[in-house]
Amino acid sequence: MTDFIPLFPLKMVVFPGEQLNLHIFEPRYKQLIREVEQNGTTFGIPAFIDNKIMSLGTEIELLDIVKRYDDGKLDIKTQGIGLFRIDTYYEEAAGKLYAGADIERVEHQGEGDPALSRRILRYLNELFALLKINKKVPKTEDRFDSFEIAHHVGFSLEQEYEFLCQSSELERQDYMVSHLEQMIPVVREMERLRKRVQLNGHFKNVIPPRT
Repeated sequence: MTDFIPLFPLKMVVFPGEQLNLHIFEPRYKQLIREVEQNGTTFGIPAFIDNKIMSLGTEIELLDIVKRYDDGKLDIKTQGIGLFRIDTYYEEAAGKLYAGADIERVEHQGEGDPALSRRILRYLNELFALLKINKKVPKTEDRFDSFEIAHHVGFSLEQEYEFLCQSSELERQDYMVSHLEQMIPVVREMERLRKRVQLNGHFKNVIPPRT
């Protein structure tokens, strides 16, 4: 069974549970948000990658309209609430300015592995330390949700979409562990090279070898 949903494609991946602030200025999206507000409905954000709309997207709930401008522009707060797959895409929904699609909702729940959760958190702490990033990392694997940190592990846009497409939390954890295990050695080497470059030009206390 499919449902119709208005679409707001963006060059980014939005994850379930993620809160996203948007500035609405195009006429088609001003119309979309106005109707979502009036009807109490949701809309969809599919990623726009390589000049095409991806088939998997995130269903979005409008939380609040923070500011209304005199020219009709809006500042809004939203949150991702689930995933959907596009069945039929409409470049313009019937009688509307915006695009839309008949969609099927996709289940994305599932238990992860606490051991993998601990490994991911350990890698993430190391990554942030290497990059000198001052961000909070979840302190426990309890109720761990990989979607919550997916924007902070150094995925490219394409990798974020591949991550979104994983069908279970365990598969998402495996994908994230594999990425971090490849990335962290590269970052370690970059940090080692950075320190070596910093030493160039400094006086060094070098003890010559005995000959």
